[in-house]
Amino acid sequence: MRAAAGRSGSISGRAGDARPDLPIGAAMPLSSSTEDLPGPDPRRWLALVTISVATLMVVLGASVINIALPQAQSDLGISDANRQWAVTAYSLAFGGMLLLGGRIVDCVGRKRVFLIGLVGFAADSMISGLATTGAALFAGRALQGVFVALLAPAALSLIAVTFTEARERAKAFGVYGALQGAGGAVGLIIGGVLTEYTTWRWCMFVNTPIALAAALAALATVRESRVEGTRRYDIPGVLLVTTGLVSLVWGFIHAAEKSWSSALSWALLIAGAALIAAFIAVERRTAYPVLPLRVVLDRDRGGAFLISLLTGAGLFALMLFLTYYLQANLGYQPLHAGLAFLPFTCSLIAFDCRES
Repeated sequence: MRAAAGRSGSISGRAGDARPDLPIGAAMPLSSSTEDLPGPDPRRWLALVTISVATLMVVLGASVINIALPQAQSDLGISDANRQWAVTAYSLAFGGMLLLGGRIVDCVGRKRVFLIGLVGFAADSMISGLATTGAALFAGRALQGVFVALLAPAALSLIAVTFTEARERAKAFGVYGALQGAGGAVGLIIGGVLTEYTTWRWCMFVNTPIALAAALAALATVRESRVEGTRRYDIPGVLLVTTGLVSLVWGFIHAAEKSWSSALSWALLIAGAALIAAFIAVERRTAYPVLPLRVVLDRDRGGAFLISLLTGAGLFALMLFLTYYLQANLGYQPLHAGLAFLPFTCSLIAFDCRES
C-alpha cells in the first residue's frame, strides 16, 4: 500500500529537482512559498488527520465499487464484458492524469488543488450514484478518477511541506500509509453493508459527505504553498499516454467480447502501442516532461514501478473476479463477501507494517 502512495506523488520539473530525503515526486519545501511565516505549523497534526481521512477516498473509491458491482450490473443492464469499466474507467483516468495533476498541484497551489479535488470528487460521486445507464456510471467513475489525480499528489505534497522536521515527516507518512492500507478493507466492508442494506448507489453517495467535511476541515487546518518558477504543462504527453492506455484496454476488452480475429480489436491494440511509443518519444524531447524518463530508467525506481504495476494488475483482477465468484457462485450476501476479503487485506496491511 505504501508503494501506491508513493506513486501518487507529483513528478515534475527538470532533472535535479528531487531531494533524496523526500518520496519520489514529493513537493520540496525549500523551493516552495507559503502564505504563513516559516516554522513548524502548529496545526500540522490536525492537518495530517484531515489529509489522511480525505485521501482514504482514493483507496475507497477504487475498492468500494467491487462489492456493489454485481447489483449495479443487473440494475443498469451492463454486459459481462463491459462491467469492468466501472473499475477501469476510474483507474485509467486516475493513472493517466496523475502526473499532470502533480504538476498542477505544485504550480497552482497545493491547498487550492486539494480543495478542488475534494469538491469535484464529491460532485462526481453524486453523478455516479444517480447513473441510469452503464455509460453514465462509467463516465462518472472516470471523472472521479480525474479529481483523485489532483487530490492524491496534493495530499502527499501537503504532508511534505507541513512536516519540515525529518522524524516528524517520517511519522506523518507512516500514519498516511497505514490509513491507505486500511482503506482497502474498509471500502470492501462499507460496500458490503451499503449494498446489502440499502442499494449499490449509496456506495457512490457515501463519498460526498466525507469529501465535503474534509474540505471544510482543510480550510481551517491546512495552509497554502506552491512552487515558484516556470509554469509549463506537458499536455501532449498527457493526451498521448491517456489515449494510448484507453486504446489498449479497449482493444483487449473488444477481443474478449467479440473475437481475437476482429480487425477492430487489433486496430485498437496497434493504435494503443503506437500512442505509447509516441509518448516516450515526446518525453525524450520536451523540456518539461510529465514523466521524466530518468525516473523509470533508474534501476531501483524502475524495478519498483514494474513490481507495483504487476502487483496492481493482479490485485485489480483478483478483486473483480473474486467478488463475482463469492456472490454469484457461492451465493454470499454483499456484506459476507466484503468480510471474506478481510484475511487477505489484513495480511497486506501486516506485511506493509512489518516493512515499515
